[in-house]
Amino acid sequence: MSNKVILSCALTGAGDTTAKSPHVPVTPKEIADSAIKAARAGATIAHIHVRDPETGQLSHDVNLFQEVVERIRESETDVIINITSGGGGDWVPNDAYPTTGGEGTDIQTPEERHEPVGKLLPEMCTLDCGSTNFGNMLYVSPTDWLKRQARLVQESGVKPELECFDTGHVRFANQLVEEGLIDGDPLFQFCLGIPWGAAADAETLSYMKSRIPGNGKWAAFGIGRMQMPMVAESVLQGGNIRVGLEDNLYLKKGQLATNEQLVDKAVGIVHSLGSDIMTPAEARKHLNMLNPYGKED
Repeated sequence: MSNKVILSCALTGAGDTTAKSPHVPVTPKEIADSAIKAARAGATIAHIHVRDPETGQLSHDVNLFQEVVERIRESETDVIINITSGGGGDWVPNDAYPTTGGEGTDIQTPEERHEPVGKLLPEMCTLDCGSTNFGNMLYVSPTDWLKRQARLVQESGVKPELECFDTGHVRFANQLVEEGLIDGDPLFQFCLGIPWGAAADAETLSYMKSRIPGNGKWAAFGIGRMQMPMVAESVLQGGNIRVGLEDNLYLKKGQLATNEQLVDKAVGIVHSLGSDIMTPAEARKHLNMLNPYGKED
């Protein structure tokens, strides 16, 4: 068990959650404010998606990402900014025309998915390491596309977080490392409990972490009611953690949460297990990253 862990807060995500909780941030100001509050509560990293301010639905607008990032930076809050590069990967079946995506299909090229990262140069970004079933929807991320996207991330100098929703994704992430497309010590994120990816349990976590390289670092999260149990399990198995409204809306049964409340609860769990949270400065050194202004910390 590590003495200190990195705590990420996934602020808003891309799911249809805004109608389920008034606490899910939507506008750039709301997302930035939530990141700042989460950081003050103890979050090391703020993981950022953006939404259409009018509809609350997923957006890929680079200008919205830029406003969020600028608001956080201008606040002088020390938090590592992690922008999603998952982009448009949603394929919804269309029974009438099976070769054409149905309503809700949203597919972007690797170059389009990379655009916010390449323009804004955050310290970190995600890189989803394979296609997977999300309920009855398919998230599409083919291997050749991922290699192109990994090269773009590498050329930008941004630290990729290798998102693994299933065991095969770990294998492909290792392939990216072997092909020299990931610089430095690779950082894996095990995304557990999403139907129908890897299960959110101790055995699955133990297996996935056993498959990464010796110099690999890792974090894990569970969705819904498994969010806090996976916080504890990840700490016990020596990894880093993630919470936030992207993955879970509740502080406890029947009580909707804010991001800062979820961070505060996770901090309490970490302390109860005899560990502590890394500051952003400590995490930058641990991950061999640059600071927000492009200089070595």
